[in-house]
Amino acid sequence: MRQRTRLKNIIQSILHGHLIPSCPHADLCGPKGRAWLAEQAVPEDERLAIERHLREFDRLGEDLKVIERDLARSALADEGVKRLMTIPGIDMVVALAMTAAIGDVSRFGSPQKLVSYLGLNPSVRQSGSGPAHHGRITKQGRGHARGMLVEAAWAAARTSGPLRAFFLRVRARRGQHVAAVATARKLAVVIWHLLAKGESYVWARPSLHAKKLRDLELKAGHKATRGQKGAAHAYNIKRHREEERRWVEQAEVAYARFVAGWNPRGPKRVRTGAATEVRR
Repeated sequence: MRQRTRLKNIIQSILHGHLIPSCPHADLCGPKGRAWLAEQAVPEDERLAIERHLREFDRLGEDLKVIERDLARSALADEGVKRLMTIPGIDMVVALAMTAAIGDVSRFGSPQKLVSYLGLNPSVRQSGSGPAHHGRITKQGRGHARGMLVEAAWAAARTSGPLRAFFLRVRARRGQHVAAVATARKLAVVIWHLLAKGESYVWARPSLHAKKLRDLELKAGHKATRGQKGAAHAYNIKRHREEERRWVEQAEVAYARFVAGWNPRGPKRVRTGAATEVRR
């Protein structure tokens, strides 16, 4: 994937060198993007270079399909991976990366230990018996898995549910970037509970999860069964999708109401003379 991105950037730099604006289409190497590229006036040697980069892009795409097929087969054979895919924002790649990074979840006696292993816990500075000061996350441990969790957190923030309500609550106080990292930490806690207890995410959308599994089967090389209505067919029905969406939206509202009265900084102490009053 990094090599394909590098090739796209090289093609963009060639166009930029000839004062050609960016491609108006979303995918420069897609059908519409390539048709737009063919219409641009560039020197012949640059034209040949672009065509060479596109051929390399296509070759890497074929290799990527083989890798995705093997990954999909591994995901279908792992119950933990399929269980993690019930969480919104987590797809096959993130689920496989997390199970590979975690290994045997019994290594971690609590979700806090998994959070620390992924480097998502805040750093603590303390001198002697003085107060402890909490700073940025430690960023220790598996950086690749941590980055994937943050990307999954951004996706979960766009999906209705309690995780989105948590993201919005933190964003209102600390900004969206801190909220994304906090949501990634929340995802790590949820992942520990799902793997340790052998359960699925309680607010999962069944038809969406069935569609994810069906996409896995197709990537793994299973034959398409046209005309047969499997478990993933319900996702194609608009009414069914809206019912599931309303259900998770109710969960989001319920979570927002539950935490509405929470004080993020704890009880406030107000000194009145010699006594200290705790005001909640």
